[in-house]
Amino acid sequence: MYKINSKKAEKIEPVTFSKLGVDERQIEELLRCNIDMLCDEEESMLIVGSQVKNEKRGRSDLTAVDQDGSLVLIEIKRDIKDIENRTEAFEFQAIRYAASYATIEDTDDLVKKVFVPYIEKYRNEFPLGELTSYELASRKLTEFLRVNDAENNFNKKQKIILVASDYDEQTLSAVAWLNNNGVDINCFKLVPYLINEEVYLHAEKVLPLTDYDDYYINLLDKTTSTVKQNKSITRRSLPKIDTMLKWGVVKAGDIIVAKNHPDEAILLENGNVDVNGKELSLQKWLKQVFGWSSVQTYMLSVHKESGKTLSQIRREYMDKQSEKVD
Repeated sequence: MYKINSKKAEKIEPVTFSKLGVDERQIEELLRCNIDMLCDEEESMLIVGSQVKNEKRGRSDLTAVDQDGSLVLIEIKRDIKDIENRTEAFEFQAIRYAASYATIEDTDDLVKKVFVPYIEKYRNEFPLGELTSYELASRKLTEFLRVNDAENNFNKKQKIILVASDYDEQTLSAVAWLNNNGVDINCFKLVPYLINEEVYLHAEKVLPLTDYDDYYINLLDKTTSTVKQNKSITRRSLPKIDTMLKWGVVKAGDIIVAKNHPDEAILLENGNVDVNGKELSLQKWLKQVFGWSSVQTYMLSVHKESGKTLSQIRREYMDKQSEKVD
């Protein structure tokens, strides 16, 4: 990270969480409330558990369900020294926990073992009304899977996300090997910076690496490339709402509807939305509507006039441009 002062660039060095006096529980709580720091707008995630005990008395940090119906295990270490000083490798601890989640048979099993205790632990965050914790957990999980079209894929796969401010070479090497052998495991760096007595965090995905072929080049600028584009696109490389506004496929003033909900918002020229006179990002608005930790923004935003999701509109436009290049 660099601070620009006139024509000079001053490099700002990261600090460690331990130097800041931040422990793993504090990082866990930060991510529990802001898991979209590790998610793209193309991903949905519902946090369903924290500090979940398995039969061997191990504790997994955070547990979630993603838009594919996979159970997601999120394991956190502060700094590289915390990883190096472990008697058991960071990645293998996570694999052991993930293996225990593979034994969860159905949604009811997850609700009873994991989600209900989570709701009861954070009861002030869940307006129960006349519902029991079990009824609320069942409803939220069922809606999440249904809206994301993942009802038939629940827990067919498990996913691991490792989070630390830095990694040793052995951990990265092991994770790369596991990825190459079909294990869905990701490494994120959450790097703290201390600037003017304020702490800033930079989140960066370091593994698995994105292949250059996965990137979509902006086909509006035909001079950039005439290479036929790969149809398999990584979520993080897809154009966002600001680009769609420049394309003219949507425009300021259009009404956006939350999928399967009556809630509506007015699209603004900067890509945010107006909700009853309050300006919000699409992601923040949809998180409020659905009550999830992270939301597939473009899959769950419906353009009212056309009846199509923003994802459909984007795909159709990009396919047309690709055909022109061909």
